[in-house]
Amino acid sequence: MKIAFWGSSLVSAYWNGAATYYRGVLRALANLGYEITFYEPDAYDRQKHRDIPDPDWARIVVYNPNASEEVERFVRHSAEADVVVKASGVGVLDQWLETRIASVQTGALRVFWDVDAPATLDRLTGDRNDPFHNALPNYDLVLTYGGGRPVTDRYRELRARRCEAIYNAFDPDVHFPVDPDPRFAGDLSFLGNRLPDREERVEEFFLKAAALAPAERYILGGSGWGDKPKAPNVTYVGHVYTADHNAFNCSARAVLNISRESMARYGFSPATRVFEAAGAAACLITDAWEGLEMFLQPGREVLVARNGEEVAQISRQITPEQSRTIGRAARQRVLMEHTYKQRGALVDAILRETTDLSKDAAALEFRA
Repeated sequence: MKIAFWGSSLVSAYWNGAATYYRGVLRALANLGYEITFYEPDAYDRQKHRDIPDPDWARIVVYNPNASEEVERFVRHSAEADVVVKASGVGVLDQWLETRIASVQTGALRVFWDVDAPATLDRLTGDRNDPFHNALPNYDLVLTYGGGRPVTDRYRELRARRCEAIYNAFDPDVHFPVDPDPRFAGDLSFLGNRLPDREERVEEFFLKAAALAPAERYILGGSGWGDKPKAPNVTYVGHVYTADHNAFNCSARAVLNISRESMARYGFSPATRVFEAAGAAACLITDAWEGLEMFLQPGREVLVARNGEEVAQISRQITPEQSRTIGRAARQRVLMEHTYKQRGALVDAILRETTDLSKDAAALEFRA
């Protein structure tokens, strides 16, 4: 089948945390025989900060979001695929694309792929006049980056025909243990862009912990933190390109995951960095959120902290030997259960089943 995918960017992770998720799932689908065309806007300087060249398993179409005729032409062309996907968080023309792609009448399977379901659901709950209320039932399928039953049930309440969660994962040939890199050497590292619903939690779980553990070296990576007040023991390394993620995850004694506020509130939403770190056999510390045990076993494969005090305590007490033991256990778990090959097989099954159901419904309507 041919898939036309409208997303933020496949080739650049600059201010675009969904990039590695897109790459993992779509490459897995390409390996199953799907032909992928990815439509991404020339926006936010992402094309100037590419992490990868155009991959050989997907065709990249970069469009000017200010050229309305060009965008409309690409939408019409994309509708000729077997599956046309509108992802959330493209960053430009989102509401227009949501409505426009929902109206495609070419026989393509219409999919809304939500990579930030808590934000979308909060938006819909807060605005009964949001046009997406009327567009949503026209999509044949909603796929979500995570969120579990709280998200899928809510989408069904909002009249989604079908909603399934496709969780993050990792590729064993992309994320794996490497030698430590002096640039990222330390006791605890955190990687994440500065976002409004993440900043307060970073203050609590990372910056407060650093202040409580002045003898420890903390490494902060991600865009936007340059002017943020930090304790003297925090080293800010700026944007970390995906080619350096393995080194980042393998160079500190432990790696911290901090969920965005909305993700933590809904639960069942492991960030990409959870699986990237585990795939690199890093010792992962995460903030507490519901559903964690579905992915990693607390205490054995991941360590859990409820606040900055507990992060500081763990970072002071964990030994290198304990760190290695937890990291190895985490890597073994994700190799068994959380690869993008497995996620791709799940998406393939869902798409085929949904396509068959749509054909059956169309046949019944024709006979009627």
